[in-house]
Amino acid sequence: MRTWVISVLLVGSLIGLAGCAEKTTKEIPVEKKVTTQMIDQKAQDEAKKAAEQKKAEEQKPIVVNVIDPNTKKVIKTFTPKDMGYGTNDAKYKEDIEKWAKDLARGTQTTPGYDQRINPDRIAANGQLIKGTPRIILDETQLSQKVILASAKGGDVELPLQVSPSGYKPVDVAYLAEVVVATYSTHFNSGVIGRTKNIELSAQAINNVIVGTGDIFSFNTTVGPSDAAHGYQSAPEAVEGKLVPGIGGGICQTSSTLYNAVDQLGVTYVEKHHHSIHVGYVPTGRDATVSYGGVDFRFQNTTGVPLLLKAIVVKGTITVEVRTSAAYHSLIKKGH
Repeated sequence: MRTWVISVLLVGSLIGLAGCAEKTTKEIPVEKKVTTQMIDQKAQDEAKKAAEQKKAEEQKPIVVNVIDPNTKKVIKTFTPKDMGYGTNDAKYKEDIEKWAKDLARGTQTTPGYDQRINPDRIAANGQLIKGTPRIILDETQLSQKVILASAKGGDVELPLQVSPSGYKPVDVAYLAEVVVATYSTHFNSGVIGRTKNIELSAQAINNVIVGTGDIFSFNTTVGPSDAAHGYQSAPEAVEGKLVPGIGGGICQTSSTLYNAVDQLGVTYVEKHHHSIHVGYVPTGRDATVSYGGVDFRFQNTTGVPLLLKAIVVKGTITVEVRTSAAYHSLIKKGH
């Protein structure tokens, strides 16, 4: 009897174990199915999210940001489509080129990025006084960059070309060694206003370094010839007549400079004559200037750095052009 009971219990245990095993086997596919469904749902959600993001990006307008490389700030933002890109490309290109030109050269109300070199000079104590380099904004390259970026959008940096003066620091101590050109003109020192104006403008160009390849601008170097800068009223040529004007007489300084550098191999960038004959130089040998207007500009194409000297003594202004003894034999002369 006892043996029979034990047998029954063993059979029951085995049946119970088989039942548990069978239940566990049946539940595995259900868990896998739930997990697969969760994965599929997650993939669907991600695909839907990506599609919505793509659609949003497609609907978002394409923009081009123009950035100043010095400040890293956005100075202009274009929406090409609104300006005709893709529908009127010729007009779009014309508008971009006009904008680039105004940005480089400036307008009546806004200064441009282009800057003439303000030359370095040597102080009375021999120390170097730094000016500012020549800066040119490449209008053509800027226009091309903006148009190229207009298809997909993006950032465009201004292509600025910065040109420091063309001389070596070691040159400074020797540039006054040799006079390679000189010219003098005379004036009535009794005319106080005119004398003062000649003295001030001569002082402004004295000891100025014109490096190899530099473009010298009289107006940029001298600055405003107005009362705020000490200039006085004196006769000046305006539309064929002599009339009183603040700064009258500075053209004698610019003309004397012209006749000095003309003896060398320089290239003229801008030069104008007076509307009337002036008595201090022969006819056709003058170079009139007016701050904010006509200028006298030349490029140093002599092959060596130069130093300008301007001396005013007893009714005479003399402009000398000098360089170092080491460069003397290398300098290119004028006609």
